[in-house]
Amino acid sequence: MRKHHDVLSVEWVKLELIRTAYATRGGLFSTMDPRMVVMWYLVLAIVPWFTHNLTVLAGLFVLGCISVGLARVGPLLLGLFVFGLIVETFYVFIAAWLFGGDTQTVIALVELTLKLGAVSLASMAAFVSLDPEKLSDAMLAFRMPQMITFGVSYGYRMLPILIEQFATVFEGYRLRSAPVENKGFLGWRMITQWCRLTVLSFYPIFLNTAKSVRTTVESLEARGFTYAAVDGRGRQIRLAYLRLTAKDWAVMAVTLALIAGVFWFGAQFPLYR
Repeated sequence: MRKHHDVLSVEWVKLELIRTAYATRGGLFSTMDPRMVVMWYLVLAIVPWFTHNLTVLAGLFVLGCISVGLARVGPLLLGLFVFGLIVETFYVFIAAWLFGGDTQTVIALVELTLKLGAVSLASMAAFVSLDPEKLSDAMLAFRMPQMITFGVSYGYRMLPILIEQFATVFEGYRLRSAPVENKGFLGWRMITQWCRLTVLSFYPIFLNTAKSVRTTVESLEARGFTYAAVDGRGRQIRLAYLRLTAKDWAVMAVTLALIAGVFWFGAQFPLYR
């Protein structure tokens, strides 16, 4: 029963990573033009660094939480974010206590935590809603080099393949390795063996990835990828489907209005003077 539960847990993590990479959960931002999603993210990622007001930063953090809900971010990313936030909060108070800090030190660390948290929430909401094609097309629309946009798209598409290859190779090493007779205190010997097998698993993956890259490059060249990258008509055909709709402008307008409201509220009711 325990082994079956572990297999389900590993499969669940793999599926969550694939859902995150390919934006299969839907949500508000997945139906928007990718260019507007990128601009929306840049606004929320830059604004927190222009203020030290804790009320404003808390409001931007709440706005990020709402965005994550609208984007339908999966439980894996949310769990990692919450865990990191708890660890960061614990670190704030420990650092202030160990280095003789006072209230000012704690407030400065809380300010930094709120800024990073707001930016992280906006990042999750935006990039979980963009599949590889939309993200690369948005970058291409902003005049990014063709090879960079292709690298982003190719990297996303290789993710599920790499995850599957790693799971296969790792399980193969486990089946061929003798089990640990004495697990030791808290199972440290078993953890050490797993770490060693993890390192060994990367070598076959590198070889398989090199073969896949060579096959992909030959296939792309046979289809005229290099010529399409330098010919403007290829870019126009690829980006012809992009359209800014009323929903895109409405989401951006509401976001800017909420940010302005947060700054006004923070100026009227600061948390710390």
